Amino acid sequence: MRKVRRSILLLAILLSLGGVTYKVAEIVGRMQEQITANPLTALDYLPESTLRIKDFHRSKIEDGRKVWELFGEEASYFKEQKEAIIKKPKFFYYDNKGEVAESQGDEARIYLNDKELERMELRGDIEVSFQGYVLKSEEANYLPAKDQIVLPSHTTVVGEGIALEGSRMEIELEEKKIRLIQSVKTKIEPEKLSKKKNMAGSSPRVGG
Repeated sequence: MRKVRRSILLLAILLSLGGVTYKVAEIVGRMQEQITANPLTALDYLPESTLRIKDFHRSKIEDGRKVWELFGEEASYFKEQKEAIIKKPKFFYYDNKGEVAESQGDEARIYLNDKELERMELRGDIEVSFQGYVLKSEEANYLPAKDQIVLPSHTTVVGEGIALEGSRMEIELEEKKIRLIQSVKTKIEPEKLSKKKNMAGSSPRVGG
């Protein structure tokens, strides 16, 4: 009789463990699906309030198209604040034609909202390459909702045949426009500029 009871008890334990294993596998499967759909979701499963990641890389894919990509030498993620600080960031924005705008700086701070990138702030020795122009400043903010990069402090713009500076500039990424605001100064070399216009008609519009 004791052998029968032991056998029944052992069978019950095995069935119970089997149920736990199945449940864990189900939970892990759901986590993998969520992380595949949105890599930023992985941060919510981390047990530590602060995490450091070497060789940071994140990207956003929307309707099969890569929208943006962010690289960094190191990232510190603050789980409670839903913020991350990236050292030596390189940010790439891909428009609907696949053309790229590249930004880099000393440090980036990204803010997350429902696991989506709400905004990104670049600081220190900023350089933005956009449609043949190079913009330099100490600050740049990427606003995903507006497809816009804002340089809120003194910025210089250099392209073939033209050099500008202003106290604030805005880049409309999809419309391919650079807007200069306040204290704008312009230097133009007509010969180089005319060559550029003849070579390509897709250059961004620059306006005050």
